[in-house]
Amino acid sequence: MAAPMSSLTCQKRVRFLCSVYAVFISTFPILAFADYHFYSFSANDPRGIQVSLNAFRGKPALIVNVASECGYTKSHYEDLVWLSQQPEIDEKLHILAFPCNQFGQQEPGSDREILAHVQETYGVAFPVFGKIDVLGKYAHPAYTYLINASGKQPNWNFWKYLVDRQGRVIDAWGPSTSVREIYGFLVAATKTGSGRRDEF
Repeated sequence: MAAPMSSLTCQKRVRFLCSVYAVFISTFPILAFADYHFYSFSANDPRGIQVSLNAFRGKPALIVNVASECGYTKSHYEDLVWLSQQPEIDEKLHILAFPCNQFGQQEPGSDREILAHVQETYGVAFPVFGKIDVLGKYAHPAYTYLINASGKQPNWNFWKYLVDRQGRVIDAWGPSTSVREIYGFLVAATKTGSGRRDEF
């Protein structure tokens, strides 16, 4: 029969197992998280029909949480429409707008009202989805991914997240940074294989 382990040996083994467990639980979410990307999820269109974001995979995308009654509304929508019309961007990069009413209650309309407003006022032709939460208990999982992957959490309307062709986050910018200021990043994302920031 094997001799019983000493108290010191037991303590060492327990400490070792605890350290292994700590490494595992800290690493496992990262490993699981690595299996996901922005295009892994689905979202509703303004009619309430579920759309797989995987339909946009294969091109980089600029994802924006939008609002109709914000001080940044006019400048951002005008710049996004301008962006969609640039030869270097047209049909090479998706612009995806997600209405959100969490910041200042500045997106109060229904999904259909929001879509009609931005189409009539700004000539928006890029996809505008149904209203979502981007933070909190009911945050849309695609935004949870964007926030975790970028390390940047939106604190107002018109945060802009750029993802590569495979839906991996490249970078993110707040509303004080205009669309035109990041134009170079957007063009570069359309010209790189993966769109990773370290390729720029």
